[in-house]
Amino acid sequence: MQVPDGMRPAAGSRRAAVLILFGEGPHGPDVLLTERAATLTKHAGQPAFPGGRIDPEDDGPVAAALREAQEEAGVVPSGVDVLATLPELYLSHSDHRVTPVAGWWRAPSEVAPGHPGEVATVARVPIAELTDPANRLTVRHPSGLRLGPAFRVGGMLVWGFTAGLLTAVLAAGGWDRPWDTGHVEDLPPDVLSLSARG
Repeated sequence: MQVPDGMRPAAGSRRAAVLILFGEGPHGPDVLLTERAATLTKHAGQPAFPGGRIDPEDDGPVAAALREAQEEAGVVPSGVDVLATLPELYLSHSDHRVTPVAGWWRAPSEVAPGHPGEVATVARVPIAELTDPANRLTVRHPSGLRLGPAFRVGGMLVWGFTAGLLTAVLAAGGWDRPWDTGHVEDLPPDVLSLSARG
């Protein structure tokens, strides 16, 4: 899988992990996303994969990703088959080294926001919606800085790190479809306002 530009690992940063959880949903293959609460001080209101910092008591990134998915979305770890641990990605703005963990939801559990103060929404987003060219765009800051690919799915605007990782995963899985990369939109003011908190 090609690592998105600007997301190279760096030493000395805080370690974190996210779970890219695929399953067979009512509308075909899907992936689990959460939307962070608007009240948070960092990454408020942003769609994301379940995940967070790797705690000292975690047995590495896989354990951390599964723990966070259970805490944030109610995912039962025993129902997840871990497929792969992907290379670390570096997030310069938060100084985190993030390890993506890919999993298959062999025995799906009921999901819901585990902590309303941290997670606003949990959604199983069909792969078909993510790959629909009509749902894809490029976002930019009103200053003109291009921020990268984005998806408009499930009532959410998925952008930033999550959208970059999704783009790479869809391409690696052979699901990618041609889309209009020239379709560029400014980040909406409400999204921009929430992201500025961090």
